[in-house]
Amino acid sequence: MAIEDQWDTRAGKRLKREYTAACREAGLVCWLCWQPIDYEAAPQTPDAFEPDHFHPRKTHPELSIDPANLRPSHCSCNRSRQASMPNPPIGDLSEAW
Repeated sequence: MAIEDQWDTRAGKRLKREYTAACREAGLVCWLCWQPIDYEAAPQTPDAFEPDHFHPRKTHPELSIDPANLRPSHCSCNRSRQASMPNPPIGDLSEAW
């Protein structure tokens, strides 16, 4: 039996609301580009907040409502990543510029 993606269920919608509120309160930045998120932006606009699933829902539907699988992101960053793995961080600078 296939595992269903539960992101659009009542439990998934509640998790999305709670996760959004927690990220907004903490002022978290996008985990993909490390830039501030406009938590007041209209949904589905480029700088708006959108929960990103570290392990994509397409490949890991069993993790769709696992809070540990969520990361804060911009709508545009989340959608450009799609189901691919994120680029690794550049790392620490060798000297201060």
